[in-house]
Amino acid sequence: MKEFGFPASEKLKAKKDIDRLFKEGKWITTGNLRIIWLANESDTKVGVSVSKKYFKKAVFRNRVKRLLRETYRLNKSILHNRFGENFHIMLFWTSPQLPESPDDIKYFYEKLCRKS
Repeated sequence: MKEFGFPASEKLKAKKDIDRLFKEGKWITTGNLRIIWLANESDTKVGVSVSKKYFKKAVFRNRVKRLLRETYRLNKSILHNRFGENFHIMLFWTSPQLPESPDDIKYFYEKLCRKS
């Protein structure tokens, strides 16, 4: 597997996994970024969600989702150091402000991964 890849096998898609994540997961928030995570015994799955409440137009929601996925893809080692090797996680952007640059998301991502 490529170090910086984001293969389909890492994407959180199954409804039962997402439901379990919301039911049993733990929330962590830093700035405009929020995650819900749950330790898992078998594999790592990552999902991304952006609220329609904040971004009415799909083009803006998709932009933020692309930035979140790219931040995860390039910095997944930070997340693995924080949460272990196998987990399910969802990333949320919780601000109506469109991020200025990928560096804004990376800043909150790194801060969130350092938070205990």
